[in-house]
Amino acid sequence: MRSTAVRRTALAAAAASLVLLVSACGGEGSGGGTKDETKGKGDESAAAKPAAKALSAAELEKAALAQGDVEAHKVIKAGPQDDMAAKDVTTDKAECEPVARALAGVPLGEPVATVKRRVTAEPDAKAAGKGLDDLTDEEIDGAMEGAFDITTSLVALSSYESRGAADAFSALKSAATACAGGFTMTMSGAEQKVLKLTEAKVSGGDEAVAWTMPSEQDGEKLPFNLAVVREGSTFTTFSSFNIMAPEGEPLPLPAAVVDAQVAKLG
Repeated sequence: MRSTAVRRTALAAAAASLVLLVSACGGEGSGGGTKDETKGKGDESAAAKPAAKALSAAELEKAALAQGDVEAHKVIKAGPQDDMAAKDVTTDKAECEPVARALAGVPLGEPVATVKRRVTAEPDAKAAGKGLDDLTDEEIDGAMEGAFDITTSLVALSSYESRGAADAFSALKSAATACAGGFTMTMSGAEQKVLKLTEAKVSGGDEAVAWTMPSEQDGEKLPFNLAVVREGSTFTTFSSFNIMAPEGEPLPLPAAVVDAQVAKLG
């Protein structure tokens, strides 16, 4: 196991209070959704479509991911630790606030309703069925690393009246462009530097966009990513992180999670 693993594992506790969650969801390749490539471009024609009816809280609960919707992933309703208030999320640059809020699963604008899910990939159990005395040092290291090499995604769905979802999408995309060079965010008192934002490929819904964003906290570099999909009046964010992801490499988007959620909304 690499030398920084123990420190990065300890850092996970800080990251949990930082919003970007607590227990793991697997990255699935470098793209987000793999549905219709003609959708999710964020173009003017998509944004110009008539506003769809806002989903109620009950309808959003039905449309949100449930256990069994994503193969090899655990899906649970987000708990109190994932329910951060807007006042608890601040940035050193005002224009970057929408990005920080989306990372925290905090709704943008004034939605009619919001529901959240935490989606966790099953960890790699390399030494399942063996006792520690039966494992070599290399196998123990591999088992430990596999146990922590997991990505967690917080999925937040918000429904809006009129053009609220399209406006939220536009505001977030503009904020990400303005803050491409990085910013500092504080979530419930935990400060973290987002070093830069790089747009990544994702598709689905009427509009879709995503970014990879390396970050740094207490001298440790951690990769995050954020994917956003608007389907009619529903605006969905997917914020993900993995404490054992290779340093210096972008964290793959959770494609299976995005695809499954888009399919339920469609």
